[in-house]
Amino acid sequence: MAQNKRGKQSFVLPHMPVITAWASVAGKKESEGPLAQTFDIVSQDTYFGQKTWEQAEKQMQKMAMDKVIEKAGITRSQVGLVYSGDLLNQCIGSSFTLRNTGIPHLGLYGACSTMAESLLAASMAISGGFSDRVIALTSSHFASSERQYRFPLGYGGQRTPTAQWTVTGSGAALLCSAGIGPRIDSCTIGTVTDLGIKDANNMGAAMAPAAYATIRAHLDDMGRNVDDFDLIVTGDLGQLGKEVLMELARRDGLYLGGRIADCGTLVFDTSTQDVHSGGSGCGCSAITLCGELLDKLNRGKLKHILFCGTGALLSPTSTQQGLPIPGVCHAVSIMGGMN
Repeated sequence: MAQNKRGKQSFVLPHMPVITAWASVAGKKESEGPLAQTFDIVSQDTYFGQKTWEQAEKQMQKMAMDKVIEKAGITRSQVGLVYSGDLLNQCIGSSFTLRNTGIPHLGLYGACSTMAESLLAASMAISGGFSDRVIALTSSHFASSERQYRFPLGYGGQRTPTAQWTVTGSGAALLCSAGIGPRIDSCTIGTVTDLGIKDANNMGAAMAPAAYATIRAHLDDMGRNVDDFDLIVTGDLGQLGKEVLMELARRDGLYLGGRIADCGTLVFDTSTQDVHSGGSGCGCSAITLCGELLDKLNRGKLKHILFCGTGALLSPTSTQQGLPIPGVCHAVSIMGGMN
């Protein structure tokens, strides 16, 4: 009997995992944005000392993982499991990061929802008694994403107004069975939705229906309302996707009001930085959560947030074949550490 299940998509965590440490690594453009002071490590070298963009992404993950282990005051051998993923083909950023570390690893692919998906999976492992220390980890890199999904940067292609800027960054969170810090009390697993959008430069609108479906499901399954949260934070819808989300909610009679925020609109200053509709990528929600949001939760500035990682599940092949972009969103309910 699934005694911890609530409704169709959600579940509670009777033994709430504690996020005892978190770390963020950010690139040059991100360090020029409004959240710059919340990142643990910032590099002005977009290669991070490596020879390729893909190796740079591996290096970011390694730095984030090492930093979170250092902040927790533990050793690698004390980490029971790592859930991680990225946007690179076959998730090579994650597998190359974990190679030869001796740490058990489960790779994930949720596109830009990977931070929420890894937190969700890590929470189940902790609450179920399968591990005492689990790291949730992800990353993205602007240049490697552009090369894989759109056009090589050397082409100098025009970016449409709906396009978003893939964040160069990595975030890591350590979940433990005991300790001090923000706690995860429940999660909602998303369903894959499709609005029929085929433009790879309009992913915010493609993901918005999935975001709303998951938010609605969490509220219904858990018997909650919008006012139970200080913030409902989506992953990387950007400005346009956020507007679509709010319109979908209005049509359904749900007023999100000032409770809704999006990492894609928080990580950059769209008035001074040329990022068009905002930020995107696995690293977008990862460095925003593992910096600004968890810091505020830990200090009691926020008491309860619903972190909703959004992902566009396209591939270069599906785009070339003219297929629409499916979206997914996973939600993680996080309570402040001072509650």
